[in-house]
Amino acid sequence: MNSIFHFQHPWFSAIFFFCAALVIANLVHYVIFRVLKRKENQALGMGLGLQRYLGGPARVIFLLTCVLLVLPFLPIPANIDKLLQHGFIMAMVIALGWFVVGCIYVLQAVMLRKYDLTAANNVRARRIHTQFQVFRRMLITFVIVIDIGVLLWTFNDPRIWHYGSGLLASAGIATLVLATAAKSTASNFLAGLQIALTEPIRIDDVVVVEGEWGRIEEITSAYVVIKIWDLRRLIVPLSYFIENSFANWTRESADILGTAFLYVDYSVPVEALREQLNIIVKDAPQWDKKVCGLQVTNLSEHTMEIRCLVSTPDSSSSFDLRCLIREKMTAWIQQNYPSAFPTTRFATRSDSAPGQQQSSLFGAQHAEPATNKEH
Repeated sequence: MNSIFHFQHPWFSAIFFFCAALVIANLVHYVIFRVLKRKENQALGMGLGLQRYLGGPARVIFLLTCVLLVLPFLPIPANIDKLLQHGFIMAMVIALGWFVVGCIYVLQAVMLRKYDLTAANNVRARRIHTQFQVFRRMLITFVIVIDIGVLLWTFNDPRIWHYGSGLLASAGIATLVLATAAKSTASNFLAGLQIALTEPIRIDDVVVVEGEWGRIEEITSAYVVIKIWDLRRLIVPLSYFIENSFANWTRESADILGTAFLYVDYSVPVEALREQLNIIVKDAPQWDKKVCGLQVTNLSEHTMEIRCLVSTPDSSSSFDLRCLIREKMTAWIQQNYPSAFPTTRFATRSDSAPGQQQSSLFGAQHAEPATNKEH
């Protein structure tokens, strides 16, 4: 009985210390992040994602710290203790890299809290958001490479360093080979850097690509996701925006001019149309009160082309206002000038003498038509 008791007692202490380490780590984690969250809400009135980005890695770091402190007191054979200690140190290195990546996300939240993408004039906000999104991915890649290097440093065996050096040399050669073979991937990576610096597109920009109208929803290291107006997603390689022409409606500002065309008969009074346009636009919430004009832009043998030009704060408002103008102007013409819509005039020819036929046709062109047909 005494031998069994002496055999079990050390392991009972080990389990006790391990459980105590778990409790202490979770308690410290809870207290620290509780205080940080309260201070964060009091100072900023908004969250920066401390719990979301740092909660997980911080909990693991606290736990590994407690375990490493308790490990020397556990009754474990020396060879097993050495392996466990090295494994926990490697886990600590990975957790620290995870924690640094979370710090990058928190830094991004801190820097971007002043730049609201939902603001009316969000050109600067879109520029900053786009740049931080690209640089964040670059920083995370750099942290991962450094973390792998630190993991190699945890091995004291010179053979590991020898294999590691060979692996790095092979990786360098492989990188050159892959860069030559995968030209599109390399070009997309370089295009991402160029887009971040020159800013041909930004997050939430309104663009027209391949005949599709949409907003820039996401910029990754290889492609751009465009949210089309009908909720489809258009995936475009980054290199496309460097090598091809495209329309960016919000490059400098979000406001835009929109046009609505009317095709009416020559008999409609243009000044009355202009006054009615002003009445319609004045009551429209989409109008930004900058530009409102009506002009005759073309004449044909049948109709008169009327262009209604208006300004709006963004492209979505422009589309709605143009549709509203077409509907209201058409309804007003129907009520006040129902005969002013495009018509096709023709006259019947009688079996009279050639001279009389010419006289009849000449009169049909200048007099009231015998028959009207609406389109």
